[in-house]
Amino acid sequence: MEGGAYGAGKAGGAFDPHTLVRQPHTILRVVSWVFSIVVFGSIVNEGYLNTPSEGEEFCIYNRNPNACSYGVTVGVLAFLTCLLYLALDVYFPQISSVKDRKKAVLSDIGVSAFWAFLWFVGFCYLANQWQVSKPKDNPLNEGTDAARAAIAFSFFSIFTWAGQAVLAFKRYQIGADSALFSQDYMDPSQDSSMPYAPYVEPSAGPDPAGMGGTYQQPANAFDTEPQGYQSQGY
Repeated sequence: MEGGAYGAGKAGGAFDPHTLVRQPHTILRVVSWVFSIVVFGSIVNEGYLNTPSEGEEFCIYNRNPNACSYGVTVGVLAFLTCLLYLALDVYFPQISSVKDRKKAVLSDIGVSAFWAFLWFVGFCYLANQWQVSKPKDNPLNEGTDAARAAIAFSFFSIFTWAGQAVLAFKRYQIGADSALFSQDYMDPSQDSSMPYAPYVEPSAGPDPAGMGGTYQQPANAFDTEPQGYQSQGY
């Protein structure tokens, strides 16, 4: 249960790339990573225009530099976040502490939901600025495909990051149903440092020591003959 709930493989296990690439949340991270490249790459390469009459470049989105800056910033940070959590997915099977695994899954939920929100804001912002852009600012329609691509992949990124949040929440629910989630688990058979505790007989009455009567084997339990018995000749 623990390995399935919190990542590929068991705690302390070796990294298995085949298992990792089949994880749905890992697939969504890679897709989100590609989408972020498309967004900031499109804006950086073709999102700024200039005209012969103007010496300075301006943003293709209604000449609003904040729109281009937002798209580039969110795209780059999302790119780095995807790399960070892909590295966490690789390292995750080696995390032996269940408490640390719980923190990792909870952070995945929060970060993924936060990025889904940022991409929603980015999509609305870029789409609005593109809609109100003036045709006279770009008479040759330069970079229009790149501008539309940035808007489209911002929209797609909403669902990929929301999907990561949903999958992380499901992983958390699976782990919450397991007893291994709330405490650091150690197999008693693997812990050689704990000696066997003596058997304590429940006390029927008040026990001054508070521990009940300690069981002791009678000295004559395995004697050949009962004590006090004398054989008689006939």
